[in-house]
Amino acid sequence: MRENISSGAKWEDIVGYSRAVRVGNIIEVAGTTAVKNGQTVAPGDAYAQTVFILEIIKKALEETGASLEDVVRTRMFVTDITKWEAIGKAHGAFFKNIKPATTMVEVSKLIEKNMLVEIEATAIIGDQ
Repeated sequence: MRENISSGAKWEDIVGYSRAVRVGNIIEVAGTTAVKNGQTVAPGDAYAQTVFILEIIKKALEETGASLEDVVRTRMFVTDITKWEAIGKAHGAFFKNIKPATTMVEVSKLIEKNMLVEIEATAIIGDQ
């Protein structure tokens, strides 16, 4: 059984994607950026954007019956790798004890010029 979770982002219908998709015990969370009411949150602040993004991911996971503790992988796409410490600190605030496999790579740009970070997540819900 497939469950699609929408966040209402303007790009979901344009591009044809869901914020998260759950199939069985696996949840994939789409690339998530720091956007609220169509505007980038905290332009120039990689730490604040990362925290905002991880809160969105947490909410999407909860809507599927999962939690951050179920996350086994995150992927972080950043526009300026020199900001890795701020981004990593924010990621660590959420995942310090969970420690999913993670990747951080620098990309040339994201969909909006003020976006500094985009994060994907994979969660697997274990036997209940």
